[in-house]
Amino acid sequence: MPLGVVPAGTGNGMAKSLLHLTGDPCTACNATLAIVRGHKCSLDVATISQGEAKHFTVLMLAWGLVADIDIESEKYRWMGSARLDFYALQRIISLRHYKGGISFVPAPGFEDYGEPTRYDYETASVVEVDKSDGEPINIQRHGYEGPNINLKDLDWRKFDGPFISVWLHNVPWGAENTLAAPDAKMSDGFLDLIIIRDCPKLSLLSLMTQLNNGKHVKSPFVTYIKVKAFILKPGTRVKEPSKEGIIDVDGEILAFGRGTLTTNQKTLMNYDKLQISVHQGLATLFSPCRN
Repeated sequence: MPLGVVPAGTGNGMAKSLLHLTGDPCTACNATLAIVRGHKCSLDVATISQGEAKHFTVLMLAWGLVADIDIESEKYRWMGSARLDFYALQRIISLRHYKGGISFVPAPGFEDYGEPTRYDYETASVVEVDKSDGEPINIQRHGYEGPNINLKDLDWRKFDGPFISVWLHNVPWGAENTLAAPDAKMSDGFLDLIIIRDCPKLSLLSLMTQLNNGKHVKSPFVTYIKVKAFILKPGTRVKEPSKEGIIDVDGEILAFGRGTLTTNQKTLMNYDKLQISVHQGLATLFSPCRN
């Protein structure tokens, strides 16, 4: 069943990505007209796995700087969209680096990035924890379980931390003014990976101001590649080893570690290793242009 996307949130990255295909402004009126016209396009769906827990994403996953800005700036929501710029400046001034590692299966043309490694993901069940009272979350398995891919036989590469930011994108726009992954396609079967591992604060501030036009990916401090599968091994902050980080999926908290948030919110996954794979063209959206 085709889905229609109307911009009614803070970021509206999916609506912007669709309407940008024809150069239409990202408005509810234009999105509604696209739905009425009935043109359709395919969209990749990524499956995030951790033990028996699964979550599906169509927009992005972030860990590090971008996730911290997106989630922690919620306390400034009264500022509107300016909260993101305001808190980004705070986070750059007090910059965090995170220990950890990532593994990935590169898309064709990106095989030279990173170092060779082996598939390293335990499929044993991970017990989900309610952060408020320590009670396990009841996991119900039903419906679609993700793509059937033999990941062990693929050629894996890796990057080791520390990291400033790890950002995985399915579509070009993360928000109406954020062209996060300028080379991303709606249904190419790959995710676009944007990594910042080491960057001076002034250079980081400069490249963050280029998010509106996608030029940040040209920075020598940014690694920008396409991947078919991905494993995130999040760690602690370098200067504050008693504190961990936040994993943000489509603008919502997927998991958070020690010393981050004070909330009674339940999380679907633990702040631990997780795996992402892509099912090409699984979803169908109403689009302003023919596929």
